[in-house]
Amino acid sequence: MVWPDGEVFGTICVLDKRPNEYSELYHKLLQQWRDVLQADLRSLATLHRELEARETKIRRLVEVDIIGCFTWDLEGQIIEANDAFLHMVGYDREDLATGRLNWLDLTPAEWLDRDVRQFLPELKLSGKLQPFEKEYFRKDGTRVPVLIGIAAFDKQCSQGVAFALDLTKRKRAEADARESERRYRELQMELAHANRVATMGQLSASIAHEINQPIAAVIANANAGLRWLGTRRPDLDEVQQALRRIVRDGTRAGEVIGRVRTLVKKVPPRLDRFDINEAIREVIPLIQAELQRNRVGLQTGLANDLPLVPGDRVQLQQVIVNLIVNALDAMAGVSDGIRELTIASGAAAPNDVLVEVQDTGPGLDSASLDRLFQSFYTTKPDGMGMGLAISRSIVEAHGGRLSATPNEPRGAVFRMTLPVQETLTRTPER
Repeated sequence: MVWPDGEVFGTICVLDKRPNEYSELYHKLLQQWRDVLQADLRSLATLHRELEARETKIRRLVEVDIIGCFTWDLEGQIIEANDAFLHMVGYDREDLATGRLNWLDLTPAEWLDRDVRQFLPELKLSGKLQPFEKEYFRKDGTRVPVLIGIAAFDKQCSQGVAFALDLTKRKRAEADARESERRYRELQMELAHANRVATMGQLSASIAHEINQPIAAVIANANAGLRWLGTRRPDLDEVQQALRRIVRDGTRAGEVIGRVRTLVKKVPPRLDRFDINEAIREVIPLIQAELQRNRVGLQTGLANDLPLVPGDRVQLQQVIVNLIVNALDAMAGVSDGIRELTIASGAAAPNDVLVEVQDTGPGLDSASLDRLFQSFYTTKPDGMGMGLAISRSIVEAHGGRLSATPNEPRGAVFRMTLPVQETLTRTPER
C-alpha cells in the first residue's frame, strides 16, 4: 500500500483456508480492494491537510496579540488562554498551568451578579452572547475594562470560548475627551462672562444715566417731603405722595442695578420658560443713553401673544444686547442719512419665535457674511471678534439659529430664531 505522497506503508495479504491456487479472480479482488483503500486514503489525507490548515489558522488567531482569547467551564476555571489575555489580566503561563485563573474570581462582584443572573440564562438559550462591556481584576488588584464576546461549545454550556478586547486605551481616550469638553465649556463660560462684562462696560454711560435719573428723583422728592414736614402745619398727604414717589424711583434704580448684576454675575445656567418680549424690554433701558449719544432712533415691533421660550433668560438677553451694541457700533461711522435701530419679534414657522435687530449702518459685504460669526473675526479697530461667535454658540445651544443678511436699502439684519419646544441640548455655562 502506498500513501498519496508515494511512501509505501503496508501490504495487502489474502489468505484462504482451503488449498487453492492463486487465480485471476484473486488478482482482481486484490486490485479492487487496493483501489477502494487508495481512494479512502486520499480522502483521509485531504481531510487531514484541511484540518491541519484550519488548526493552524485557529492557533494563529488565538496566539496573535490582537485580542484576548480563553476557554472556560461553568465552574469558573480558565482552561486555556492566549498571551494577549494573560497580559491583559497580569497573569502568566505558570498561573494558568497551576489553575489559579478563575473567571469567577477575576470578575468584580457588581459584574458577577449580572453575569450569573442575566447572561448565563441567555447563553444557555442561544449558545452565545453578543459582545458586552465588563471589567476583570488584574493580578495586582486593579481593574481592566474589556469588551467580551462568548460562545458555548455544547448545549449544556459546560465549556466555551471567550474573546476579550482591552478597552483601557479607549476608556482613557473617552475620559480625556470628557475632560477636554469640560475645559472647553469652562472656557466658553469665561468668554461669555468676559463678553457680558465688556458689553456692560461699553454701556456704562447708559447704565449710569438710568440709575442717576431715579436717584435724582429720589433726592428731589426727599427734599420736597422735608419742606412739607418743615412747615407750621405739615401737609402729611403731600409727604405721603413724596414717599410713594421715593419708593417708586428707588425700586426703579434697584431694578436697573439688579438687571446689570444679573447680566455680569457668573452663575450656573437657569432653564425656564419666559416671555421674549419682556426680556427685550428689560435690556432696552440699558442702551437708552447710548442711543441718545449716537443720535440713533429706536423702533420696536414686538408681536403680541407669542409663546413662551424655553432656555436661559440671561444668556439670551446677552445675545440681544450683543446684537444691539453691534448695530450701534456699525452706525457710529454713518455720517449721512437716518440712524435707526429696529428691534422686532414675531412667530417664525409653526414652532419658532423670531427676534430681529436691524440697523441702517454701512451694511455687510459677501466676504463679511462668510466670516461674520467666526471667532476673532472683526471689522472694528478695537474689537475682539468674540461677541457674535459667542452669541451664535448660545443660540445654537438653545436649538435655534442666528443669521445675518443685508438690510434694504442699507444696513444689516440679524435674525435669531428660537424653538418654543424644549430642544435645549446643552446650555453654555454663564
